[in-house]
Amino acid sequence: MSRSKDRMFLCQRKYAQQILARANMSSCKLANTPIDTKSKLSASSGKPVNDPSSHRQLAGALQYLTFTKPDLSYAVQQLCLFMHDPRDPHLHDLKRVLWYLKGTLDFGMHLSFTPASGVVSYFDVDRGGCSDSRRSTSGYCVFLGDNLISWSSKRQATLSKSTAEAEYRGVANVIAETTWLRNLLLELHCPLRKATVVYCDNISAVYMSHNPVHHQRTKHVEMDIHFVREKFSLGHIRVLHVPSSFQYADIFTKVLPTPLFVDFRSSLSIRPLLAPTEGVC
Repeated sequence: MSRSKDRMFLCQRKYAQQILARANMSSCKLANTPIDTKSKLSASSGKPVNDPSSHRQLAGALQYLTFTKPDLSYAVQQLCLFMHDPRDPHLHDLKRVLWYLKGTLDFGMHLSFTPASGVVSYFDVDRGGCSDSRRSTSGYCVFLGDNLISWSSKRQATLSKSTAEAEYRGVANVIAETTWLRNLLLELHCPLRKATVVYCDNISAVYMSHNPVHHQRTKHVEMDIHFVREKFSLGHIRVLHVPSSFQYADIFTKVLPTPLFVDFRSSLSIRPLLAPTEGVC
């Protein structure tokens, strides 16, 4: 950790180096992203790995890195889905994460000491993304002012019958998280005066949060609708649409091309302590 008068920097460089050394990859090649855009892991693809215990230990160790490197969250979440029976494609993707880690050892989270003007969150869902169960992957990130304070990448527990259902379950999850954060800030005597803004790139989910009418295609998510509507009526949250090009939660739900991944990573304030300025060698 590094601290200055107006900023704090959290980094796990030493721990990341230990992981690379444990995997005998301290001098491995580098990768621009933690997961390949063509990667689509399955529980039955490829042969079982020769040393599943080592694979599980490395995948488990990577989970602790996501505390200061949210950009690893989706890749690590995908690897952990197959820890019970790791196979060669899973091992390849694990190595890919380590290649990326090698090139971003100095990256960490930047937190600035600025007034907490409000809570803003982004969420997204990759519907049916799991090739085995067709369950969706939900992801969100929550900002307090300019600081990222909460994030998640998680496969949904149930199968969604429609995109609207998958998206709305994602809305309910991030609103539950922001509700807890609002209560925590209240207990810390820093109550929020403004409604929490939730950005979503799905028009149906935005309309459903405003419209109390329960349509036939959404009645199976009635409890989530009641929960979101209650928070909306109390003025605690506002669900707004955001273009996909500014949907930062995409980094927690799907594989992104390198330029978009790098852009979103920077938007989450994940970068080196002393980022080089333009024109400096």
